[in-house]
This record gives sequence, C-alpha cells and structure tokens, in this order.
Amino acid sequence: MSLILGLLAAFSWGIHDVCVRYISQKSDIFTAFLTVLIVGTFFTAPIALTMGDWQAMTDLGYYFSIASGLFYAIGGISLYLAFSIGPVRIAAPIIGAYPIISIGWASLTGETVSFQEWGAVLVIVIGISMVTKLSDKTNKESVQRQQIIWSILSCFSFAATFAAGHTATRYGGEIPVILIARFASIIGILFLVFIMRKNLNFQFKQLPILSSMGILDALALGLVTAAGTLPNPEYAAVTSSLFGMLTVILAWAFLKETMTLSQWSSVILVFVGVGILGY
Repeated sequence: MSLILGLLAAFSWGIHDVCVRYISQKSDIFTAFLTVLIVGTFFTAPIALTMGDWQAMTDLGYYFSIASGLFYAIGGISLYLAFSIGPVRIAAPIIGAYPIISIGWASLTGETVSFQEWGAVLVIVIGISMVTKLSDKTNKESVQRQQIIWSILSCFSFAATFAAGHTATRYGGEIPVILIARFASIIGILFLVFIMRKNLNFQFKQLPILSSMGILDALALGLVTAAGTLPNPEYAAVTSSLFGMLTVILAWAFLKETMTLSQWSSVILVFVGVGILGY
C-alpha cells in the first residue's frame, strides 16, 4: 500500500512541478509558492478538522509535524527557485534523489545497508554527474551552479520533511499531522518573506493554475505522510521521488524543453537507481 501511495504522490507532484517551471517564468516565486500552500491548506483543513484524530496527538507529534512543515517550506521554495533558473532536466534528477539521504542516514545510525543499496546510490550519483556535465552551456556557469545548489538544498530538505512527517504520525494521527505541517510551512515562508524583505506580487490571472497546483501538492504530501502508519513507509518516500522523471517527460512534451539522447540516458540512470532503492 505504501508503494501505491508513493506512486500516486509521484504522479501528482510530476504535474505540479511542470506547472512550477511554467509559472516561475511568469510570476513571483515566493507569491506563487505561498498561494499554493494556502490553497492546499484550505483543501486539507475541512478533512483534517472533521476526520482527524486530534486526541491522539502528543507533544512529540506536534513538534515533528512542525519540523516537517518547516523543512517542506525550505524544500519547496528551493525547488521553485531551481526550476525558475534553468531547465527541468538538471533540477529534477537532483531533487528526486532524496532517497540516498535516507540511505546515508541509515548507515550513520548503525543500520545495515546492503550492497544493492550502495550500488543504487552509486548509480544515482553517476547519473546526477552526467546530468550536470551534459547540460547545455547556454546559461552562464555561475547561473547553472545556483540551480544545482538550490536543487541540492531541496533534495536534503525533502528527505528531512518525510523523515519528520513519518515520525510525527507515530506520535499522533496522520491527518492532523498533515494540517499542522502545512500551517508550519506557511509560517515558514512568511518568515522568509519578512527577513528577506520580499514584496509579494499576487496576480489574479494566475489563480486558477496556482489553485490546481495547491490541490496537487496537498494531495501528494498527504499521501506520503499518511504512509507513515503503514508497513515500510519509506517505500512511499522512495517511489514518490519518481516525480522527477515524470516532470522531465512532461517538460519535454509540453514546454518543449530539448533533450538529447545522452541527457535522456543520464536522467533515466538516476531514476533507475531510485527504483532499485525502492525494490
């Protein structure tokens, strides 16, 4: 069941992220992401308030929910920034490689990591290296470096998001965890807007697509978080990372982003590695 939830989340995030690439060229990044979070929260709130097991929430449940939301705010805004800078084919494989963070953490905490898992990590690293090496040079090297840095930050933040979210569901109901995390994400973005002195520039003509993105985002994150109460919840996090492959395909098909055979090979290599981790 965790595997199915992860695949559904990947599909939702894939559509959401190709919309991010489109919308990031037409509106303010912080305004767009904040709108997506707010719409997703309105979508989630009625379900959480009427069906959520709030009595099951403990202090640790609240703490980890808030942590999950704050990490998601960082990961989300980093993703938006990465997609606004350059093509999806560079950012998506790096961001979608967050399962290797889980493997590294497992190794550091003394858990046994199989040769198959280390092999998958090596495949992912090689694939990501090829993605960056084979990217075109139409962007300045410094600009491409910025995109890679934001993508890496997003990757680490999403790994922390799912780890904290799954832990939170062990100390409380999964539906309340989802809503609390979303409120924490909104507060986190508003805090960044304040300290960075960003001016929010909302455009009503963008509301339909941002609303759709908000629902897709809330659905995807909710599915992965809900897997925390199921056996092998890590399967949901791993399979959801395949959103990157779908994003690359959709960007190629609908946004007309060019892809050479070598670039296709490197992107596929990354997600083959991710698939091995989830096997």
